[in-house]
Amino acid sequence: MTLPAPTPARLRLDAALHDVAATFRGMTAVPDEANCECHWGSEDELAQLKTPDAELDPDLLRRTWEAVDWRDHGAVLRRILPQFAAALVEGQVEPLFDMGDVGRSFARGRWQRWPAGQAASVREFLHAWWADSLTAPDVAVPAPDVFALCAEASDTVTPWLAVWAATTHPTADRRLAEAVDLWECDLLGDELPWHAWDHDERRVTELSTWLAQHAPARLTSQGASEELHDAVRLLGIPGPARWEDPHWPGHTY
Repeated sequence: MTLPAPTPARLRLDAALHDVAATFRGMTAVPDEANCECHWGSEDELAQLKTPDAELDPDLLRRTWEAVDWRDHGAVLRRILPQFAAALVEGQVEPLFDMGDVGRSFARGRWQRWPAGQAASVREFLHAWWADSLTAPDVAVPAPDVFALCAEASDTVTPWLAVWAATTHPTADRRLAEAVDLWECDLLGDELPWHAWDHDERRVTELSTWLAQHAPARLTSQGASEELHDAVRLLGIPGPARWEDPHWPGHTY
């Protein structure tokens, strides 16, 4: 059986994963890195983070990216990135709440402040994964989850929405309809549709406004319900006028 040729987006993602592996090969946690043996792990496990390129078992990888109290989170993140990025794309990372948790691990590492080549490698990985999630026929991680990760990792929804707007593809339209169906309840309640530590009015407003402008035609192309169209229209109405609209669905928040 001949397998279908990989799409350009998938080839880009494979190249990005290869670049992450090459860029962060040989990285280690700082020599004086430490963590609570009771809550994080053993001295032997900590020693693995100070050993370059040693494969971590899945549970140790999870505890490492989840921990919020590293002395140098950036160094720890660089140490695990080759394995972590590949595990993410393969759908092997299961956060406690949602993929926004993973994005915040990237944010804690302050990857955008890393040396230019390292920051560029992470940026291209995120963009390549997001682009592939919009058009790949089958994905291990749903596009709304990848979006949440990218938004939290970069503290912005702007570039990810720009890619979605520019991706004119039936699968990208279908992924948008799926996202609206998943997100509309939270967004109508002025909340981000993924777990966040703080209320972020800026990103809620930008995401809601973008959906109100860009989603209707794509929902129509996917045969979306009238209720979903009404939800998107309501997202474009600010303040009390939204709740007073005759098509307000009456959600309780």
